[in-house]
Amino acid sequence: MNTQHQASTTAGGELKGGRRARQAAMLCQDEGFRLWLDRRARAKYNMLIDDGTHTPEDARDFILNACAVASRAELDHNPDAAKRFNQIQYHYNRYLRRFQQP
Repeated sequence: MNTQHQASTTAGGELKGGRRARQAAMLCQDEGFRLWLDRRARAKYNMLIDDGTHTPEDARDFILNACAVASRAELDHNPDAAKRFNQIQYHYNRYLRRFQQP
């Protein structure tokens, strides 16, 4: 029996989220992240959307789709999804650094 796997699931057998799931949840609530999604959509896909268009739910959907998972909890259990999430964080943080420099 794999006790490590048991410890990472709920009583109902669902995966429990850890550090990455919490980071993803906080990112979805971050207005700056959602603004980055707006600007990314305009730049990458030539979409005509206003700043402030993405909601926390849109941000959640973006992360789930980009990481190919059904829930944020999977980010802590799927190495490929974790790698994709780390890339999202990297690109967002790079965007932030660009706008924080004098």
